[in-house]
Amino acid sequence: MSLMDCRDVPVSTGNLASLARYETALTLLNGYFLDPLEEVEAALADDPDFVMGHCLRGGMMAVAAETAAEPFLRESVEAAEVLAAGANDRERGHIAALRAWLDRDFAGATDRWGTILTDHPRDLLALQLAHLGDFYLGRSDMLRDRIAAVLPAWGSDVPGYGYVLGMHAFGLEEMNAFAQAEDTGREAVTHEPRDPWAIHAVAHVLEMQGRLDDGICWYNDRRTDWAEENMFSFHNWWHLSLYHLDRGETDRVLEIYDTGVRPQSSDVVLEMLDASALLWRLHLDGVDVGDRWVGLADTWEGTVEDGYYAFNDAHAMMAFFGAGRDASADALLATMTRAAGEAGTNAMMTRDVGLPFAQAIRAFGRQEYGQAADLLAPVAPIANRFGGSNAQRDVLQRTLVESAIRGGRGALARDLMAVRVDAKPEGLFNRLRLKRAEALSD
Repeated sequence: MSLMDCRDVPVSTGNLASLARYETALTLLNGYFLDPLEEVEAALADDPDFVMGHCLRGGMMAVAAETAAEPFLRESVEAAEVLAAGANDRERGHIAALRAWLDRDFAGATDRWGTILTDHPRDLLALQLAHLGDFYLGRSDMLRDRIAAVLPAWGSDVPGYGYVLGMHAFGLEEMNAFAQAEDTGREAVTHEPRDPWAIHAVAHVLEMQGRLDDGICWYNDRRTDWAEENMFSFHNWWHLSLYHLDRGETDRVLEIYDTGVRPQSSDVVLEMLDASALLWRLHLDGVDVGDRWVGLADTWEGTVEDGYYAFNDAHAMMAFFGAGRDASADALLATMTRAAGEAGTNAMMTRDVGLPFAQAIRAFGRQEYGQAADLLAPVAPIANRFGGSNAQRDVLQRTLVESAIRGGRGALARDLMAVRVDAKPEGLFNRLRLKRAEALSD
């Protein structure tokens, strides 16, 4: 038996209670609210043969983007595959996408979710998973274009429309369409005031334009919308900290780290990423972060042999450097070297960007700044290949700038700073590095 969801997408179930719980879980997932997993588990308890329940659960595990989620992803994939014969074509597309992700073909999985959208542009699960897949793959153009392609099928009367606008706003920002991105993001939050993705899309615009005061006000004025009971709050705290960092307010940055970015010793990799990225930026600025590296490195230790996603590994390397874990750093580099030669999307990510970035971090830690600059200079133009956003990948660019300056590469440092200042003349990092670069000889 088949029912239609609230966006007129066919679902292979006759259980209205399960479908209602699925809809609730999907809304919670869209808004990063707690607890979509609890809701989808309840939906599956009501109807164990509910294919889209298994696909939603599997999708959540896939976009966790870490090895620890793989056993749960496998459970969902195998359960859905048993039911594939009775599923519709759209649902079989979801199953195939999840199988591809489980096989670590992240690009293939994302493309399969995209194919679903051609015939079912209102499949909000496929849309969100494809959007996050594009993000993990660093496909800035698809972050924009995939959403733009389905927008004609959506309107303010369709449940979830605000979340779609939030995704579009982020894609526009990543393609430097800042004015349109800001307008779209602000419109999105009129529909879904607590959508942390839309809030963060506007924050990206303000950060990229160097509008530090506007960014701080944007977050502070909306704090009850994004900072409470939300699984994405750590990342929005991270963005808030970047404004304060670029104003030189490092005490406030450390306070945000302790209370927002990493208030507890979480082993969720997405949270660990932001913690590493923030401490590394502070390190580049010469800020003493105390023993914060130690606890963070402890949680990264469990990922050393994973070789799952190069973006994760590069951030683990930062923590191992900060905590003085040379043996762990060496083991991680060995893992990344192995991963670069394997099949799957991560092999390319590691080979092209992740491994040279990790090697550069190690060289930087050994004060071999010229070598770090040499490793990073050819990687910087293709940094999108290992995923993340423009703002996140700026940590690589900042490391290259600092390496060039400390390594006495005057011409390179001045070229790099000319580009940065042209794009963003304000901000303490750019102002100080420009002066230092100009003082260097060739």
